[in-house]
Amino acid sequence: MALRVAVVGSGPAGSSAAETLVKAGIETYLFERKLDNAKPCGGAIPLCMVDEFDLPPHIIDRQVRKMKMISPSNVEVNIGQTLKDDEYIGMCRREVLDGFMRDRAAKLGAKLINGTVNKLDMPQSDHEPYTLHYADLSDGSLEGVMKTLQVDVVIGADGANSRIAKEIEAGDYNYAIAFQERIRLPEAQMAYYEDLAEMYVGNDVSPDFYAWVFPKYDHVAVGTGTMKVNKAEIKRLQAGIRARAAHRLVGGEIIKVEAHPIPEHPRPRRVVGRVALVGDAAGTVTKSSGEGIYFAAKSARMCAETIVELSNNGQRIPTEADLKVYLQRWDKKYGVTYLVLDWLQRVFYRSDATREAFVEMCSDMDVQKLTFDSYLYKTVVPANPLVQLKITAKTFGSLLRGHALAP
Repeated sequence: MALRVAVVGSGPAGSSAAETLVKAGIETYLFERKLDNAKPCGGAIPLCMVDEFDLPPHIIDRQVRKMKMISPSNVEVNIGQTLKDDEYIGMCRREVLDGFMRDRAAKLGAKLINGTVNKLDMPQSDHEPYTLHYADLSDGSLEGVMKTLQVDVVIGADGANSRIAKEIEAGDYNYAIAFQERIRLPEAQMAYYEDLAEMYVGNDVSPDFYAWVFPKYDHVAVGTGTMKVNKAEIKRLQAGIRARAAHRLVGGEIIKVEAHPIPEHPRPRRVVGRVALVGDAAGTVTKSSGEGIYFAAKSARMCAETIVELSNNGQRIPTEADLKVYLQRWDKKYGVTYLVLDWLQRVFYRSDATREAFVEMCSDMDVQKLTFDSYLYKTVVPANPLVQLKITAKTFGSLLRGHALAP
């Protein structure tokens, strides 16, 4: 028998999974509801993703080498002095990145289906197939043509509002909202953001996260993230970041407004039967930075690699226990990273006093190097013990000075 896998959703997660499967000769169906989808997203990717996922230079709009951290009282700290000449954070537009990764998977042999999956029929035994019910949208109509497909394994890569997660009753998670405006700036203003991104913290721009100005191809993305999922509050916070960055945005023209849910923690169940969730559907977004693109693609690739390995390159149908090996490997590799970032968010994003302390701490070169290395290469880099001790002392010093340790 030959294994058949359906991957639902063709963002960086779904496309990475499909590419890995199809390279191993496994029959792979890749579903995408909107082929021109532009997901609202800061669009920052770490350097290691460019290498690991073979991304060509044209995918990267901007190579950001400088970051400004801006505190609630508008103290600015420049970050990036520790970067080497060939190091940068890649800024991309999701429509460009997603389109490239999806097309590459399709060229390698994944069967791309422009359709919306509505329902999943569960098998009665370990060897019976899953039946996907979907609306085929390739005729250009809104409602599409109803069709079915039978497969042995399903990968849900269909984002925070995952239909696959609902079908397998994976449980809910809390989510934050990312809201942003894309603003086209006059040339002189845009030149300032040539290779610079800004992060703003403060109750006026986000009570539990941060706001940003990130440069894109010919515009900047100005946005905020918050767990306060409430339209009036989001409006107030967006007005806050617009006001804080106003002097940089003079003469700007809004070309697009977008919003999207961001998972705050993993779903209670990420593998059920022969169905596995990856990326936002699984809840792989990190705390503190809210970063999701690399971890989405990486989780999907690890899931697909586990399927390839434990199905013996598609010669046998993997079991639920086989698919859970992907979760064990994932949690072993990144569990500590998630815990550290969760702790940082709890400590530093809880009041304006702690945010001031956080920005002050970021002015330290050892802190910058550790932060950038862990971001660019996705390892919580073990620093020299003395440096580690110094960073810990600085952390507490900053918090004490900011009276931030009071409960």
